[in-house]
Amino acid sequence: MANLRAIRTRIKSVENTRQITKSMKMVAAAKLRKTQTAFASLRAYAEESGKLLKEASAGQTGIENPYLTPHAECRKICYVLIVGNRGLCGTYNQSLLRYCENLIKDSDKENYVIVCGRWGKDLIAASGLEVRESYEIGDTPTHEEALTLAERLKELYREGTVDEIRLVYQHYRSVLSQVPEQAQLLPLQKQEETERVDRSTIFEPDRDSLLNTLLDMYIGNTVYAVLLEARTGEHSARMTAMTAAADNTEELINDLTLELNHARQAAITTEISEIAGGAEALRNNTAGG
Repeated sequence: MANLRAIRTRIKSVENTRQITKSMKMVAAAKLRKTQTAFASLRAYAEESGKLLKEASAGQTGIENPYLTPHAECRKICYVLIVGNRGLCGTYNQSLLRYCENLIKDSDKENYVIVCGRWGKDLIAASGLEVRESYEIGDTPTHEEALTLAERLKELYREGTVDEIRLVYQHYRSVLSQVPEQAQLLPLQKQEETERVDRSTIFEPDRDSLLNTLLDMYIGNTVYAVLLEARTGEHSARMTAMTAAADNTEELINDLTLELNHARQAAITTEISEIAGGAEALRNNTAGG
């Protein structure tokens, strides 16, 4: 009976775990849909603003903008590490942390690390990364959060605190696949004109002023897009991990139920044997008397 109680207790515990993993899977799926919608909307906006930026810069030479001008010497690189807000998402955070560590180890430049996300502050500190600044980003990043981060990054570059800024994040390929990646934010890479643009566009107040505004907008949109992409990958990884965990609990419950049935059958068989043995002993005692 003690063995039966232990198996029933374990089944109950696994059932509770299954309920938790299913709930977390549903929450992750809801957040994933929300970030995917925001990401898709931003992509359309970014494409149109990119076209306008090409029109404004078409035929322009000697554009004076601090974000287009590389520093004379690249001595310090700023790595913006965008981790998740929590764990239980497979290797999403750990693989990204290792990737960033390798980038810094393979570089001969000084580093300036900024962390975005609440995950693993102790683990990041133990990794040896010298984190200079940290920012909390919501599960569905907002444009205001992106602009706050973008303004700080522009300030660091403009004042010469760092000579290059790279965004380090998990590139979202699909629900089942996220890959660590880095993208250079500053200095901006001058884009060559690869398609015909409308040169008859009238710019107000003037082309240069609009171009500077568009460049600021482009930087903010790039940061926003990367934050949304990183969060989309995080929610996807967590949904996948919780799906696997829920499936494993189902299998474990089936195995434990089978074990319980075998134990119950063994207990019944033992009881029948004991009853039969007692009856046989009683008949023998009666016959002998």
